Parts: sequence; structure tokens; C-alpha cells
Amino acid sequence: MADIDATKNVYLFTHGRQDLIEKSTNALTANGFSKDKIIMALPSEAGNVGDYMAMLWMPPNPDHIKIQKITKVEPAEAEGMIGVWQGVSKDDIFEIKI
Repeated sequence: MADIDATKNVYLFTHGRQDLIEKSTNALTANGFSKDKIIMALPSEAGNVGDYMAMLWMPPNPDHIKIQKITKVEPAEAEGMIGVWQGVSKDDIFEIKI
């Protein structure tokens, strides 16, 4: 597992799996993320460089969380399910089994 900065926000992408929010949050906190920094991802608001993305993978029946670090944020239209996140570049860091 890579070192994480617990002061940074982590945006949680559940792909509609509301039933996995608590399990995912528990897995993230068990791996060093701050519970108060876990934010449900919205298509209208992207994170910042240095923040993290936690994506339940692979939809529709995820078995792990992909942890990615945001490396670049470019302006994008808030259209569709992805919204402004289409302007976000990121690097995969590690995975957490759920």
C-alpha cells in the first residue's frame, strides 16, 4: 500500500451502489483515510490535485476499491454521469478488497 495523506479529501464513487457506502467507508478508514475527508463524488464538483478518488470496481458488482490520486484538473462541462470528472487526470495507487 502506498503512503496516503490523511489530510486530503477522498471522493467516493459508488456507481449507484448505495448498499456499499458503509462497507466502503469502513474499508477506506481501515486503510488510513480520514472518515471526515470521505466525500460522495458528484458529477458537478471535481476534486483538486493531490486529492484521492476511491472507485468501487468493477460495476455493477464491485469486489474492490481502486484508489487513485488526482494529478491534473482541467475545466469540463458538468454533463452526464461523469460530469466535470472527465477533466480529471489520475494515477492508480493501490486497491482495497471489499
